[in-house]
Amino acid sequence: MAGAMGGATRGLLVVFEGLDQSGKQTQAERLRDRLTGAGRAVRLLSFPSYETALGAEIGRALKGERDYGADTMQLLYVANRFEWRPELARELARGTIILCDRYLASSIAYGEAQGLDPAWLTDMQRHLPQPDLTVLLDIAPQLSAARKATNRDKYERDLALLGRVRDSYLRQAAAPGWLTLDAGRDRDAVAADVAVGVAPLLA
Repeated sequence: MAGAMGGATRGLLVVFEGLDQSGKQTQAERLRDRLTGAGRAVRLLSFPSYETALGAEIGRALKGERDYGADTMQLLYVANRFEWRPELARELARGTIILCDRYLASSIAYGEAQGLDPAWLTDMQRHLPQPDLTVLLDIAPQLSAARKATNRDKYERDLALLGRVRDSYLRQAAAPGWLTLDAGRDRDAVAADVAVGVAPLLA
């Protein structure tokens, strides 16, 4: 794990994953506020990053203005992260703690749920900065839908797909470097558990 151990100055990459409406942005912002209050340099990012050219194309696809296959969509998502790779590397080298709302595991979860090979989805992302910790905010698809009744994109409207996405996340979260939390609880309780999970990386 990266961090202050052994005098290292490299930053940390902490990722929040889960279904939409699981509280990823909320928990990332709460952790940012906690860390900045402790005097740490923090950068908050969200993927896809819609302000880039590839991100704008992803946005059009999610609105139904493009009709890409599942493989093309995941290639776009991964390429969008590669657009940020130099910036991520620079920030980590400066000692910044980067908090991401979605990252590598999203492509694996959503791609696998649509029949793509998870090994392929993992391999194509091996040259991106790897997370020091991935926090899975686990909720049921039905709760995801209930928390956002309108303006759902094509993924958010497909409960069967979301069930498969959740299954992939839970499979991935069995690996080291993951923290799985019940995100159906009060957000303060979830934030407290996130803080406990991140604490060892800051020692």
